[in-house]
Amino acid sequence: MIRSLLPEEYPELLKEINDPPKQLRYEGELPRSDNKLLAVVGSRKYSSYGREVCETLIMGLSDAPVTIVSGLALGIDSVAHRSALRAGLQTIAIPGSGLDRKVLHPHSHVGLAGEIIENGGGIMSEYDDLMPAGVWAFPKRNRIMAGMCHATIIIEAERRSGTLITSRLATEYNREVGAIPGPLNSPTSDGPHMLIRLGAALIRDHNDVRELLGLKRTDEHPTLLDLDDLSEDEKKFIKLLDKPCPRDELVRKSKLETSTASATLSLLEIKGLITEELGLVRKTF
Repeated sequence: MIRSLLPEEYPELLKEINDPPKQLRYEGELPRSDNKLLAVVGSRKYSSYGREVCETLIMGLSDAPVTIVSGLALGIDSVAHRSALRAGLQTIAIPGSGLDRKVLHPHSHVGLAGEIIENGGGIMSEYDDLMPAGVWAFPKRNRIMAGMCHATIIIEAERRSGTLITSRLATEYNREVGAIPGPLNSPTSDGPHMLIRLGAALIRDHNDVRELLGLKRTDEHPTLLDLDDLSEDEKKFIKLLDKPCPRDELVRKSKLETSTASATLSLLEIKGLITEELGLVRKTF
């Protein structure tokens, strides 16, 4: 059932911003009081690399006191919500519309909103229940995500993407911002790479996310991954890395297209299976 939150029920950090919402309509369970809130945002036109990075990072947080917050939108937002559900993490969706199912945006995600609520999460909006989505509504919605969360991470965004509004607001609100590096030849890498150059935290794996949230890293006790779960391209690189190898030589030996090889190596590094030091790529196990 949709209800109005009382002022004392507002997320604590949201009360600190200079333009807090005048009302918050809510359905489901409130963010867990002891959890860190993490906004995960990115491109609507995500790549397979962006999807897998998002899934891997969030799955790595499955045992952490974290609530994943996103905007219910097409693209990385919905990947983040679904990844949180699979990882057993609470997730909160903040659409750019009212919460009534007649206007909930996008309509294709009405079922996802139901799953979020059924699994102990919630949906939230400052708009009246029957307010349809509009272009003007999304930047206003983004300030709520940035304001209520301890940190925001960006996964794929073009340089002029609306996603970057959330990161700018998070910085203005003195929140932590992290960005995922991507393949150099992809336009959706431009936004994250620009943010990293401007001082955003470089996010390589879930331990970097934990550190961004002020949680203890788990590097000291790594979990063994099942190599059978890797893609064929990932397995190819693992097989080639019986000995440390320069990146250019490794790409050449793989016989993959340069963009595919670069994205695959980035995923293996994010999963903690390889590292690059002194010009050589090597396995970490």
